[in-house]
This record gives sequence, structure tokens and C-alpha cells, in this order.
Amino acid sequence: MALKVGVIGACGRMGRNICAYVSAEEGLELVAAYDKSFTGEDIGLLIGAKENGVLVAKRVEDILDKNKVDVIIDFTIAQAAIENIPKVLAAGINVVVGTTGIGDDKWQEYDKLAKENNVGIFFAANYAIGAVLMMQFAEQAAKYMPHVEVIELHHDKKLDAPSGTAVTTLKRMAAVRGEMAQGNPEEYEKIAGSRGGEYQGMRVHSVRLPGYVAHQEVIFGGVGQTLTIRHDSLSRESFMPGIMLAAKKVVTFKGLVRDLDNIL
Repeated sequence: MALKVGVIGACGRMGRNICAYVSAEEGLELVAAYDKSFTGEDIGLLIGAKENGVLVAKRVEDILDKNKVDVIIDFTIAQAAIENIPKVLAAGINVVVGTTGIGDDKWQEYDKLAKENNVGIFFAANYAIGAVLMMQFAEQAAKYMPHVEVIELHHDKKLDAPSGTAVTTLKRMAAVRGEMAQGNPEEYEKIAGSRGGEYQGMRVHSVRLPGYVAHQEVIFGGVGQTLTIRHDSLSRESFMPGIMLAAKKVVTFKGLVRDLDNIL
């Protein structure tokens, strides 16, 4: 029997892609959609497919019926997700989250709430398989080449910086690298922020320009050499296989599971 899926943020760029893929994915069925835009319209027509009778709900509460929905997928913005996620979990519905910018204290709260309601919640900063490999390779390299900087590049509509992928990459490298200073201790910025953000001695730089989707390079420096590990999502389709997998897996969890590595 197919898992019944609802999508929050269904009419955004990611949301429409998710709805289209859920509709076509074996083992999943799109049964509900919520967005602040296009309320009352048929989501099938909005994603360029046939009319399917799933109308965009006016309120998120209108799609939270555990007898009708098995999994909710939320790809919105942090402010909205922070309101939505507790409602979904309290309704006894599993949830897959792709929204970044949510603090660690909130994830602890959601883990507890999911366990209390006997459901699963899954979060990944990036659902592209190549991005997962990029983070794994960076973590391995940081053991041997601890001088490193991260450059992440996204479309100019992205609100948070650095990206969730960059933050996850930095944390994973820090766990094996340890905190250390790098660069000239006497360096100074002629323009504030020129050296980017700093995390345990590592620098991170965020680029926001039209034309990009989601991209990241991790640059390591050593004696007489550099190593660059780069991943490029050229379209939002790159995230879809990971999201579909998460939607199928989350119903087997109780509480919070993070990162695509743990379900591949």
C-alpha cells in the first residue's frame, strides 16, 4: 500500500518539484498540499500535470489528519517550519524536513515530541547524494589537511547564510580536525567581512547570486599543494531521489534521525 504524503510549501519552487515526484514515485501517493499561495487550486494543474483533486489547503491544520496522511514533507523557511513541525508531530504524523536555519535546541524539542507521539522526523541539510559524498570526503581530508576554507554558492532568494550544508560540513570537519588557528595571525580586513565567517578556526564564505541553485567547494591547503572538493546541484531535481527515500524511511523511525548518510 502506498504511503500517503502531504507537502507543506507545495507551491514554491521546491514544493512543486516535490509534489511532481511524489505523484510519480512508486510507493508514494500525493494526498494533501498546503501553501499560502494558490489556495483552493488543484495541485495537479499547478505542477503541470492532470487535475488530481488535491486542492491547496488554506491552513496547515487542514491537512493534519493521521488517518489520511502518513508523511508530511516540509520545505519552507525556518520561521514557518518552526511553527509547522510541532503541529505535524502533535497530530501523530511523520515528517521529513528540508528547511535549514533551525537551531539545535529546536531539534532536541522535536525529537522529544516525535517520541511522545510515536512518530519519526527526518532532517538533512542537503538531499543530493553528491553533496553527501562531498561532506564525507571533506571529513576524511580534514584529518590530514587541517587548513581549510569553505565557499558555498546559492541563488539570491536564499535567506540563511551560511547554508545548512556548509554548517554541517564545518561541524563534521571540526570533529576530526579540532580547533586550530590558520592564516597569518597579523592579518586584517580592509573591508569588514572580507575573510568570511569563522568556525573553530575555519573560514566560510557565502555567495548569493541569480543563476545558482546550490553549490559548495571545500578548499584544503598544504605544503606545495591544494585540494578542492566541489559539488554542484544544477537543478532541484538533484534533491528528489533523497527526499523520496526519506519519505519512505521516516515511517520506520521513532524520534529524530538526521543526515542522508544514515538512511542510504
